[in-house]
Amino acid sequence: MPIRTRLLNTQATHQVFRAADLTLDLASREIKGCNGHNRLTPKECELLALFMSYPGRVLSRKLLMKEVWDTDFLDDTRTLEVHICWLRKKIEEDPRNPQRLRTIRGVGYRFG
Repeated sequence: MPIRTRLLNTQATHQVFRAADLTLDLASREIKGCNGHNRLTPKECELLALFMSYPGRVLSRKLLMKEVWDTDFLDDTRTLEVHICWLRKKIEEDPRNPQRLRTIRGVGYRFG
């Protein structure tokens, strides 16, 4: 079952995403969920916000690199994979067996 995501505007400039038991506060870059509270790096926060904006949809590597890193370069870079790994450690109960943020082989990643 796809995770439903809601964007809450708690103040004019304060945005919060909620999906199942995860809460992402964009202002503080803090995620609350099964692993407690974790602070995200700016890129992790951008990446997770993008995923939470499109729950259940497969987002391609190209789209993720363009939106988060503002580049079309995809050759010989592990940047995305490393950030996905770090993010999984913060949002998954078992990062080695991800349930929230899944790899869609040959395409990209899906949240939810």
